[in-house]
Amino acid sequence: MSIVILRKTKGYSSLITVSRQRILLLVTGFLFVLPAAFMVAGYQFGKIQATPKPDDLSMAIQSELDAQRLQVAEATRTAEENIDALALRLGKLQAHVMRLDALGQRLTTMAKLDKGEFDFEHPPAQGGPETGKEELASSMNVPDFMKSLDALSSQLDDRGKQLAVLEDMMMNRTLDKEVVPAGRPITRGWLSSYFGTRTDPFTGRRAHHGGIDFAGKLNSEVVAVAAGVVTFAGKRYGYGKLVEINHGKGYSTRYGHNNEILVKVGDMVKKGQAISKMGSTGRSTGPHVHFEVLHNGRAVNPIKYIQAAN
Repeated sequence: MSIVILRKTKGYSSLITVSRQRILLLVTGFLFVLPAAFMVAGYQFGKIQATPKPDDLSMAIQSELDAQRLQVAEATRTAEENIDALALRLGKLQAHVMRLDALGQRLTTMAKLDKGEFDFEHPPAQGGPETGKEELASSMNVPDFMKSLDALSSQLDDRGKQLAVLEDMMMNRTLDKEVVPAGRPITRGWLSSYFGTRTDPFTGRRAHHGGIDFAGKLNSEVVAVAAGVVTFAGKRYGYGKLVEINHGKGYSTRYGHNNEILVKVGDMVKKGQAISKMGSTGRSTGPHVHFEVLHNGRAVNPIKYIQAAN
C-alpha cells in the first residue's frame, strides 16, 4: 500500500510516496517511543520535584529545632513549678517541726523531765543492722514521694494538736497549783495555835478557832499561799489589819493581825508574794498571823493545804 502526498512549495507541486514500511515505523514510534519519552521526562521531573531545595531543608530543620526548644522550655517550666511547690511544702514542714520542737522543749521544762533524755535540738537516736535488702528496693517515684510528704504533713499537724492539748492540760494543772492554797503564809516563824475547838486566850473558855496562828518576829513577811486578787485590805473587827485574797475555784484566804498592809484591793498577787508585815493588831496576844482558808465561803482546816506543799 502506498500513500501519495501532494505538497506545493514555491509554486511547484511535488509528490511524496509513503510506503507501508514507513507507515509501520511511524505508528511504532508513536505507540512505543513517544510514551517512553514521556515516562522518562515524567520521572526526571518528579525526581527534581522530590529533591528538597537547600532553603526548604534549612526551614524544616529550623522548625524542628524550634519545636524541641519549646518542649525543653515547657519541661523546664514544669520542673521549676514542681520545685517551687516542694520548696513551699518543705518550708511549711520546717515551720511545723520548729513549732513542735519549741512545744517539746517547753513541755520538757514544765514536766521537769531530763533534758538529756528528751533533747529536741538533735534528731532522735536510731539504728539497726543491715538486712542486705536495701539494694533491692526501688527508688521512690514522684507520686509516692508526694503522698509520703502529705502523710508526714498530716502527722505533724496531728502531733502539733496533741502537744498543744497536752500543753494546755499542763498549764491548767500548773495554774491549779498556783491558785489552790498550799504552803505556809510566813517565811519565818512557828505554828502557835491549831484549827478547831481550843481554850480562848482571852476568856479561858472553850471556843472554835476558825484558822491557824503562826507566831513570829514583828514585821516579818506574810506571804500569799496562792495566786489571786485582793478583795479586802484594811481593818476588820477582831482581825485587826486584815488582807483577804480570792483565788478562784471557790477558794479564798485571810491573813489577820498585820502590822502593815503592803497591797490594796484589786491587786493581783502571786504565790509567795509578800502582802503584809506580821503584827499584833486586833484581838491578839502578840505578833502572829491568823491564817484562814475558805472554800465556797466556809472556813476549812488549813492544815491539809499547808501540808500539800510538802
